[in-house]
Amino acid sequence: MPRSRPSRRLAADAGLIAVAAAFALPLVWVLMSSVDPHADLRVKVPGGLTLGNFDAILTPDITYTPLLNSLILCGGATALTVVCAALAAYPLSRFRSRLNRPFLLTILFATSLPITAIMVPVYALFVRVNLIDTLQGTIFFFAASQLPFAIWLMKNFMDGVPKELEEAAWTDGASAAQSLVRIVLPLMGPGLAVVTVFSFVMMWGNFFVPFMLLLSPDRMPASVSINDFFGNRGMVAYGQLAAFSVIYSTPVILLYVLVARKLGGGFALGGAVKG
Repeated sequence: MPRSRPSRRLAADAGLIAVAAAFALPLVWVLMSSVDPHADLRVKVPGGLTLGNFDAILTPDITYTPLLNSLILCGGATALTVVCAALAAYPLSRFRSRLNRPFLLTILFATSLPITAIMVPVYALFVRVNLIDTLQGTIFFFAASQLPFAIWLMKNFMDGVPKELEEAAWTDGASAAQSLVRIVLPLMGPGLAVVTVFSFVMMWGNFFVPFMLLLSPDRMPASVSINDFFGNRGMVAYGQLAAFSVIYSTPVILLYVLVARKLGGGFALGGAVKG
């Protein structure tokens, strides 16, 4: 038995390396093809380096306007989702009721509904209320579609904040809203970071919703405009597609870097309710 442990560990390490390589290979292709003047579907070292692919896509119509639309849509919807999720999760976390569990199970069920199954009635509704082809309408739907899982996540993180801290604030005359804003939310910083990053990433890569709800080309986000690199008859500008993918991924990476400390910082509540 002791002799078999090194072989098992070696097999496990080889399996993990193979899985990591499978995930890393597309990223390597994107990075190399973005600076390759003759990029194709093969993963290869560029024969010569060039920034021509970036120069070709750094125009208002191809990159700047779609990225700005994406930031407006995803940033606004993420902020709306986090605020609404915090307000909805607070009573679910702090007040016990017979309806809490059925409500949470209903929320969990709502997250499993396929988005394609509800887009036809949503499209008809948006047409009737004049929200079709509007950024604000798409923001509302983004937030509504992401809100169920955000509430579930937020409630679980909020349960980790001791209620005794709020009771002390209530004794000093603070209201429930003040205790939520000044005590609960600051102490659950990692939870807010997780909900923010998860919501933003899910919206940032969503193609179907803006493709259905937005009609004007100047309002399309980058997740839809990236389809323009796939031309007719299978012709694809692989180098420009890779360069656009690098730029398209940058906001998500920057957001994760900005909240990385929050994600690894923990709640740091040890001893907060002692004494």
